[in-house]
Amino acid sequence: MVKDDRFSLALAAPRFREAHDISSKELRLAALNTQFDLGESPYSVVVVVAGMEGAGRGECVDRLLHWLDARNIKVHADPRGTDEERERPYFYRFWRRLPPTGEMTIFFDSWYSEPIRRRALGEISKEEFQAQLARIKAFEDLLSKERVIVVKFWLHLDREKQYKRLHADAHDPGRSWRVDQNDWRMWTRHGELSEAALQAIDVTEDAGHPWYVVAADDPHHRDSTVVKKLTKAIQERLEGPAPVKPEPPEELPVPPTDHVQANLDFSLRLKKKKYRRERDRLQGRVSRLIRAMGDAGKSLVLVFEGQDAAGKGGAIRRVTEALDARCYDVIPIAAPNEAERARPYLWRFWTRLPEHGRMTIFDRSWYGRVLVERIEGFCTEEAWNRAFDEIKEFESQMIDAGVILAKFWVAIDADEQLARFEDREETKYKQYKLTDEDWRNRDRWGAYEAAVHDMVIHTSTEAAPWTLVEGNCKRHARVKVLETVCERLEKVLGPSPDPDETTPPSSGG
Repeated sequence: MVKDDRFSLALAAPRFREAHDISSKELRLAALNTQFDLGESPYSVVVVVAGMEGAGRGECVDRLLHWLDARNIKVHADPRGTDEERERPYFYRFWRRLPPTGEMTIFFDSWYSEPIRRRALGEISKEEFQAQLARIKAFEDLLSKERVIVVKFWLHLDREKQYKRLHADAHDPGRSWRVDQNDWRMWTRHGELSEAALQAIDVTEDAGHPWYVVAADDPHHRDSTVVKKLTKAIQERLEGPAPVKPEPPEELPVPPTDHVQANLDFSLRLKKKKYRRERDRLQGRVSRLIRAMGDAGKSLVLVFEGQDAAGKGGAIRRVTEALDARCYDVIPIAAPNEAERARPYLWRFWTRLPEHGRMTIFDRSWYGRVLVERIEGFCTEEAWNRAFDEIKEFESQMIDAGVILAKFWVAIDADEQLARFEDREETKYKQYKLTDEDWRNRDRWGAYEAAVHDMVIHTSTEAAPWTLVEGNCKRHARVKVLETVCERLEKVLGPSPDPDETTPPSSGG
């Protein structure tokens, strides 16, 4: 099929002429049964309903909601987002609305609306458009591989029929509210809009997330086609091979001799007097830079990973203790809860990104996919292997949206970890910090060294590099973290204002 003929072929397709009452009963029963099957499955469904203005997208979705059990369907109709959403990366507004397992979300236009519209109006170049489509495809690829069934519809009208539909609605007192100046503006760009839509369909179509082009001039044909295609797409996925269940790996990874932690100098020390002087100076810089960050419309995300007992919590406290508690959140990441397991693994991180002027600190993070989940067999080998690229794309979108990102791996050697474990065992108020899992992880020291090596090599980029922190001396580690946070902020914001301003010593150690 010639790609440029796709719209004309849809418009030329024969119309359904079954009696409406018989057809609707059959379609409704099949669609309902499929929805019930979905509710018992490990899948969720995302439906994109895009198309020409006047094509009846609202009527089509109303038909779906009328025929199906609407209690398990959510509809999102504003791709522009709220003020809160616009202060975060573009895809945040869609990630936060992803349905849990067994349910469905319908997106009007969705993540396609702005790129297609702006390309049709000539507001973005061909290269920018292609870059946005590549980002969309990566998003949909991730959803499809994380048990989300993505089904996309483009409801099409030719230029003449679109004019008639808009003209009729504009002169109907009960429907005139549906038509505004933007609709007529886009009608004058019918050709450009069709071309941009065809390019989007061509680039983003995949067996895991197909496009269906549907002629919208006949409402019954339009709605019948959408219901049939949607039902079939869900049924085929449900009847296909079951998702692969993760299993513990047969062999644990082995680190190379020159792994990234091998050359860390764990003998580095910082005397108490110098530490306190440096800590106070750097906390003052952080405090001033955070205030400047808000004025610049930026936000900050800090990621802390590291061996058990490496001192992540202490380093985090030295960052936060000089700040107003209202401007940051510290999020400890543990095993996912039921709501988090029901969605793609990045969902619980996307939905916690900060708005402008705020900082979010992740005490463990999305890197669990390539660390503990890899080693313990909580995800498949295919899943953790592809996660390297998915994580880089996630971080790239954060940075493009004005998030300043700093990532820390806090490392200690095996002897120091053992000493800290024994100290926790002997000190009653520290015993809660030590678990059987900590001792078990210690038995897999080499496997974690290998996983950390792969993580740093594959996800340390120019825009989001890893900082390896020598943690045997807690004072050295805390100062290095504070210094790096300042450097990351100043790289974006410029030098810290009021460099001579002094900050009272903190009460912390």
